[in-house]
Amino acid sequence: MSFALLDKSASAMRAEVISEKPDVREVRRGLPRGIEILFAAAALIVALPLIALIALAIAVSSGWPVLFRQKRVGQFGRSFSLYKFRTMKSSVDGPQITSRNDARITRLGKFLRRTKRDELPTFWNVLRGDMALVGPRPEVPAYVTLDDPLWQAVLAVRPGLTDPVTLSLRHEEDLLAQVDGDSLQFYVRELQPSKLRGYVAYLEERTWRTDLRILWQTLIAIVAGSRA
Repeated sequence: MSFALLDKSASAMRAEVISEKPDVREVRRGLPRGIEILFAAAALIVALPLIALIALAIAVSSGWPVLFRQKRVGQFGRSFSLYKFRTMKSSVDGPQITSRNDARITRLGKFLRRTKRDELPTFWNVLRGDMALVGPRPEVPAYVTLDDPLWQAVLAVRPGLTDPVTLSLRHEEDLLAQVDGDSLQFYVRELQPSKLRGYVAYLEERTWRTDLRILWQTLIAIVAGSRA
């Protein structure tokens, strides 16, 4: 199966927003927004000592900033700033996808990425309403095609911290490291279209019960360190 290359520039993507919002009545709802706020707030409060410790470790080992901020595409094509702990050298540029062997990743960053602790600040995005607890992972503008029907279906909902596709590809960086050739082209032509189809398949059957199940499975995967 062949996939068409994306033909929109990053600058054009940043300027675009889906002009006609999908009918929200057709979108299957997940967890209520109030539950997400309570969960995200509790997670940040409970993890506050760990967050402070990680921030200090990053500052001591590789300097400032301790947070990584990146533009992502959210619901209806609106962009927002995603927050994570910085896991790469701050002075080195490179591609927007990362493989396991990326030389930009710091020693502490490898641990944070492997254990998913780098994503603790992302609960702030959930509190702000940029993201949901469960939903398709947000993408950078350069790799989003707003006039693609698959993308329009995905962007009808808020992006999330986790979902079935992300859970299955929990160690996506390991997969990209095994690619024989251009990992970016593999991501754009093969992996991303597959992920989009998986997102849509989940959204078509989504309920608050399925969202709860995915949250539980994600927690187990993180604690047990399973390699899906």
